[in-house]
Amino acid sequence: MPDRLIEPGIGETRAILVENGEIVEARVLLYGVAAAGTVLDAQLKQTVRPAIAMADGVEYLLPKGAPGITEGARLQIVVTREAIPGAEPWKRPLARVAHAGEETPPALSGRDLPLPAPDDLLEQAGWSDLIEEARSGVVRFPGGELRISPTPAMTLIDVDGHQPPAELGLTAAKAAARTIRRHGIGGSIGIDFPTVPGKAQRQQIGEAVDAVLPQPFERTAVNGFGFLQVVRPRTHASLFELAQDRAGFEARALVRRAALERTGPMTLVAHPVIVRLLESRTDWLDALGRQVGGEVSLRADPSLPISGAYAEAR
Repeated sequence: MPDRLIEPGIGETRAILVENGEIVEARVLLYGVAAAGTVLDAQLKQTVRPAIAMADGVEYLLPKGAPGITEGARLQIVVTREAIPGAEPWKRPLARVAHAGEETPPALSGRDLPLPAPDDLLEQAGWSDLIEEARSGVVRFPGGELRISPTPAMTLIDVDGHQPPAELGLTAAKAAARTIRRHGIGGSIGIDFPTVPGKAQRQQIGEAVDAVLPQPFERTAVNGFGFLQVVRPRTHASLFELAQDRAGFEARALVRRAALERTGPMTLVAHPVIVRLLESRTDWLDALGRQVGGEVSLRADPSLPISGAYAEAR
């Protein structure tokens, strides 16, 4: 039976949907980012479409404008796309004017988990493997692998493998659809399959995507060069996009591991980039100290890879 789990962490809240012991959907909501669906009190800063509204110090674009509302007026808006970090920090989040009486729904739903906890249910479902996929941009499947590259225009998925083209295309189509769902990829997505000459075989590849990827989405047919485009609603950043902010991504992963693996005073040993970020987030270190029951200090080690940080007892 599917199980939705929510783990409030330090700097982020993690949510997964587990089916048959594996993560089929994952979502990370960063602290300080208003989730899609959130109703905010705002002030209209610009009426020319796309209008701009300011809420909690953040500018939101209103693509449909704010008809009948004058510049400088107060209004309520609903977040329709969260801020996207990584390659697109310049993009403003999107919103629309709220309907009368509209309220904020729960950002995430599921069974709340404590942290730290005696059993790491996220890890039992494969959390570390999921994070490694997001970190590396590589998703392996029997007979091949996908290489995922977020760009400002679209997320590109390149297929590589040693199977015959038609067979590889079918296997990769299922793997790509699972990856899109698993990592929360939205917006425009391009999948570059091996070139398959037969129209019927290309149609089967598209149908394989349809069979695995839940609606809503639209797609093109696989063209003669093996390219297929999928378009899904985009309300938040994918895990691949979050991983492009390497310092923040790795710092939050380190804090989670430390909370689960150790108790008492500890030192976080990390690449200098991670240490500099954590030095600026004393609230994270204080929260970790409360979780583990001891003071948390930092030590920079330039020899470590950015993903190689660890916690040691003091």
